[in-house]
Amino acid sequence: MDRRSFLTKAAVGGTAAAAASALAAPAIAQEMPKITWRVTSSFPKSLDTIYGAAETMAGYVRDMTDGNFSIQVFAAGEIVPGGPPAIDAAAAGTVEACHTATYYNWGQDPTYALGCTVPFGLNYRQMNAWLYYGDGITQLNEFFNKNGLQYLPCGNTGVQMGGWYRKEINSVADLQGLKMRIGGFAGKVIEKVGVVPQQIPGGDIYPSLEKGTIDAAEWVGPYDDQKLGFYKVAPYYYYPGWWEGGPTLATCVNLAKWNELPKSYQQILATACEAANSNMMASYDHKNPAALRELVANGAQLRPFPQDVLEATFNAANETYAEVSAGNEMFAKIKASQDAFKKDAYLWAQIAEYNYDTFMMVQQQAGKL
Repeated sequence: MDRRSFLTKAAVGGTAAAAASALAAPAIAQEMPKITWRVTSSFPKSLDTIYGAAETMAGYVRDMTDGNFSIQVFAAGEIVPGGPPAIDAAAAGTVEACHTATYYNWGQDPTYALGCTVPFGLNYRQMNAWLYYGDGITQLNEFFNKNGLQYLPCGNTGVQMGGWYRKEINSVADLQGLKMRIGGFAGKVIEKVGVVPQQIPGGDIYPSLEKGTIDAAEWVGPYDDQKLGFYKVAPYYYYPGWWEGGPTLATCVNLAKWNELPKSYQQILATACEAANSNMMASYDHKNPAALRELVANGAQLRPFPQDVLEATFNAANETYAEVSAGNEMFAKIKASQDAFKKDAYLWAQIAEYNYDTFMMVQQQAGKL
């Protein structure tokens, strides 16, 4: 029975029932207070799936509280610029929360990147398993709480593509002096093998490729990449994006505001973020196949990274992690936890999942599906 309907009926009963109803009403009001929050996104509305995860989360919260907990989502630039400033605004209380990729803030502390993804890190399923069952959220919040934030996973793109290149990459030698738009931690790693990382906003990537100001650029994956038309000026589309094996987006809540929420609202918000996390991956899995077919039909040329490129960048990543860990205890602790989990996860994945998927992919290539 609807709770409000039940209370209304109880109120027309005897004196005792009326008294009980009078006592219950304030308790419910306290339980479900009217709250309005502002959440700034690090993403523009044009990236509808990434930006949309915050809208999905806000919708779940609204519905689960009968509209009492209202979250307004603002695109990058509407209140706060996109990228790193979102976290700073949430921590400062300019907004109650942000929706972002926490690796944007790795320059402030590399530990931020571990809440999203790092080169050759956990994939989507592994990241979720570590976060929800491997004590990952608790470990990350040791760090985020110290920076005035509560971390809640809220979205994932799955493993991304390796970017668009004006010329083919046949070996590590072809990376020497390559000017590539690539962000954050990945740039720190890839420069060890000769690439010159460039920090360029999304809107400037296409003209930079067209003019030859840069030689390559990474973005996300087929669905988002298709909108920007990179295939027209950099036709070689490489995979996999080894620097983003399972990038987790997050809702980062101002810690004081989080602590002010009723426990029920905290649980509702965490559950809504978890649901949006799953929803976003399902959306990309639905959209990417069709987008990839269209990209290839329009001239995109798919290429796997050569093995020596993957080996060289893998070694460069491990070298970088050793350097960072030597001077950052929190980074070292969380990275070690992720690595230990990853080792066991691949032990299991290679037994059933890998063999099943490999067999089914062979059937697909043979035209049997």
